[in-house]
Amino acid sequence: MEPGNSTGVMEFVLLGLSQTLEIQRFLFILFLIFYSMILPVNILIILTIQGEHHLGSLMFFFLANLAFLDTCYCSISTPKMLADFFSSSKTISYGGCMAQIFFIHFLGASERYLLAVMSYDQYLAICKPLHYATLMNGRFCRQPAAGSWINGCLAIAIITCLMLQLNFCGPNEIDHFFCESTQIINLCCTDTYLIELVITILVVLFTLPPFALTVVSYVCIISTILTIPSTTGRQKTFSTCSSHLIVVTIFYGTLMIVYLLPKTNTLRDLNKVFSVFYTILTPITNPFIYSLRNKKVKEALRKIICKCADFTRIPN
Repeated sequence: MEPGNSTGVMEFVLLGLSQTLEIQRFLFILFLIFYSMILPVNILIILTIQGEHHLGSLMFFFLANLAFLDTCYCSISTPKMLADFFSSSKTISYGGCMAQIFFIHFLGASERYLLAVMSYDQYLAICKPLHYATLMNGRFCRQPAAGSWINGCLAIAIITCLMLQLNFCGPNEIDHFFCESTQIINLCCTDTYLIELVITILVVLFTLPPFALTVVSYVCIISTILTIPSTTGRQKTFSTCSSHLIVVTIFYGTLMIVYLLPKTNTLRDLNKVFSVFYTILTPITNPFIYSLRNKKVKEALRKIICKCADFTRIPN
C-alpha cells in the first residue's frame, strides 16, 4: 500500500468524457487521429533540428524543446484515455494516478515557462534586432530553457508530496479522462484546506510570472509592428505573431477556465472539454504554428523526406 493512503483505496475509476457508446466511438477515432499526428510530427521536428546543422540557432533550440515537451505532455493522458474507450473497468492504480498528476502538472508548468521564454525571444528579434545576437547567446538561452523544466518540477513536486499524505475512504470515481488534481482532492476524506491553499499559492507563483512576461512581450511586439512603414512587412510579421498569440491565448484561457471558475455541476462537463484543449489540442497545434510555418524548418524537412524517399526507392 502506498504511503499516505492508509484507507485501502488502491485504484480509481476514470469516468471519461462521455458514457454514450456512439460518442465514445467518435471520440476514439478523433483522438486517435490527433495522437497519431502529434507523435510523428514532433519527433520529425526534433530529429530535423538536431540533424541539420544550419538549424542550430537558439530559436530552433526552443522549438526542439517545445516539440519534445508536447510529445511527452500528450502521451501522459491520451493513451490511457484511448484504452478506456473500449475498457469496461476504466481503472487506474493509486500509484499510476499520482504519477499522472505529477507529470501532467510538471509538463504543463514547464510549457508555460517555455512559451514565455519563446515570446521574449520574439520580442528581442522584432523590437531589439540589433541587440538580439548579444542578448540571446547560447549560454543565456539554455539557462531559462533548463529553468522552465526545473520550475515545473519544483512546483508539482511540492503538490505531489502533499497529495501522497491524503486519505481516501469513500467513492473512487473521477469524473474526468485523467487524474485531475482537484477531482482527486474532492474524493479525500480528510481536511484538504492546507493542500488547497498551497495549490492556490503555487498556481499564482508559477503561472502569473510567465503569463505576465508573455503578455508584456506580445504587447511590445504589436506596438513595434504598428510602427513598421511597409504594409507588406507589417502584415507578414503580424501574421506570424498573431498565430503564436492565438495558441498562447487558448492555452492560458482554458487553464484559467478550468482552475479558476467555480466547480459546479453545470460547469463540470465544460471543464472536461476545456481540459482537452490544453492537454491534446494545444500540443497538436504547436508544431504547425511554431515550427512548420518556419521556412528553414520546412526546407530541412523537405530535404530529409526527399533523402528518405531516395533511400527507400527500389532501383529498376
